[in-house]
Amino acid sequence: MTATHARISSSIGVFDSGVGGLSVLDALRRRMPDASLTYLGDVAHAPYGERSVEHVLERAHRIVGHLVASGARIVVVACNTATVLGIASLRAHWPDVTFIGVEPGVKPAAATTRSGRIAVMATTATARSARLRHLIDTHAAHLQVHIEACPGLARAIEQCAHDDAAMHAALAPHIANLRAAAVDTVVLGCTHYAFIADVVQAMLGPDVTLVDTAHAVAERAAFIRGKPLDEGPARLTIATTGGSATMAVLLSRCGHLDPTPIVRLSI
Repeated sequence: MTATHARISSSIGVFDSGVGGLSVLDALRRRMPDASLTYLGDVAHAPYGERSVEHVLERAHRIVGHLVASGARIVVVACNTATVLGIASLRAHWPDVTFIGVEPGVKPAAATTRSGRIAVMATTATARSARLRHLIDTHAAHLQVHIEACPGLARAIEQCAHDDAAMHAALAPHIANLRAAAVDTVVLGCTHYAFIADVVQAMLGPDVTLVDTAHAVAERAAFIRGKPLDEGPARLTIATTGGSATMAVLLSRCGHLDPTPIVRLSI
């Protein structure tokens, strides 16, 4: 997780390639119930983990431009792929905006493992990224680290997170690989994966610990936000660039987000 210099603001923008970032949005609302939050899920271009670097950068810049124009001065990049591929470019383009990214929780996983064997579940782009390799070299060089690229899994969550049989089928080969690697700690290296954490846990068993970074991101955002300006009642806006029945389903599972109409945008 990374952040730039602080600027006090109660307006926070959040974006992801689709629905996964709702898990981060939920953590932000739980930590800062008085903050105005705007979420944009780029469903029409999801998932980023299967897109080119150029495409991810173009979409990230377009979405951040919209969030900044809407008043956000803190932007949470609630997508591991967009963070590892694009956050440096976003910071260079908007130096007055504070960016907080999400990265695979390799450091907490390294501190948690008992056996010295950990795994990172991630999109193809994140799994291949230099940033993930840097995190492993920095925090887990002394451990055995299995990187489990999960092509198609984020898309499956976008399309059928409410279908347990479909999710089990999509997860089965990855669970088999994790078991073969004999890991005791697994990093959920994509914000989408938080919504199937219960399924992953059940398939791996109680002896395996899952690591998600949504809480740490929310704590960092609260620290950066500092004492908020008095800007009236907290507002929650949720928007998408495409149709997604799954977004409404997953939104209903977020315990700290009030039922909110989903706005459709063309950007």
